Amino acid sequence: MRMLSRDVNVVCRTCQRLDEEHLMPQKAGTPAGENAVEPAGVKSARRAIDLLETFAANGVWLSLADLQLSTGFPRSSLHGLLRTLLDAGWLEVDSHTGRYRLGVRALICGTAYLDRDPVVPYATEALELVREKTGFTAHYARRIGAEVVYLETRESVRSTHLVSRVGRTLPAHATALGKALLAELTHDEIEAVLRDPLTALTPNTITSVEALHAECALTRERGYGAEIEEGGLGVRCVAAVIPYRIPATDAMSCSMPVDQVTDDDAEHVGELLAEATAELGQRLRRAGIR
Repeated sequence: MRMLSRDVNVVCRTCQRLDEEHLMPQKAGTPAGENAVEPAGVKSARRAIDLLETFAANGVWLSLADLQLSTGFPRSSLHGLLRTLLDAGWLEVDSHTGRYRLGVRALICGTAYLDRDPVVPYATEALELVREKTGFTAHYARRIGAEVVYLETRESVRSTHLVSRVGRTLPAHATALGKALLAELTHDEIEAVLRDPLTALTPNTITSVEALHAECALTRERGYGAEIEEGGLGVRCVAAVIPYRIPATDAMSCSMPVDQVTDDDAEHVGELLAEATAELGQRLRRAGIR
């Protein structure tokens, strides 16, 4: 609880500094509504979030020039935002190059999300069982819009491919997890989430919404999603949704080396996953988790 209180205080102080450093007077007589000037504090908070997400999307240290190019923010505003986030622990700076990256505070808050999610302990237990039965790496993920975010992973002892790590996001259309979850949606709901052309991660990735609709229909028919080297070369995956919400938001998958499994092997693992997730969904509903 003391750590949580410190985190809340840090966030509050950060927002206060953002407001103080970037507060600009609003012109008198500005009408409320669509044409009203956005409050300076809200604008600063939005810019801080955009800046953090820019760091999250890049795996390298970023310079002030890099950040200005990526965000389009004025240089003076960037200076203030970087200083505030650095002081609060959300960023780190290389004293030799002057470049920035995410700080440990981002990890603490990300871990807090997992620690407070009631599904994770149940999913972790199910992942360990699936890994034990199949011998393959098992994943638990949640769909957020057009992406899936990996929330837990149990790596196979003989794994040679790093498919995912906790916190990583991938396009839903390029993963078995995403296909299984998108298949929970109606035709129109899928159209609202995705637009052509779809991003290709490999030469095998589906790149049209029309082809994705066909994949979703096949997924509904067999009861699990599948892909072969669409999310990454050398790996094929199968996935099934966890039916404790309607439509399902979460799913589990198994990643398998393409040169070590046959189509029959993959089908067997897909059916096993469907059984495991159905049982997990029942456990979550009995526990009152929605």
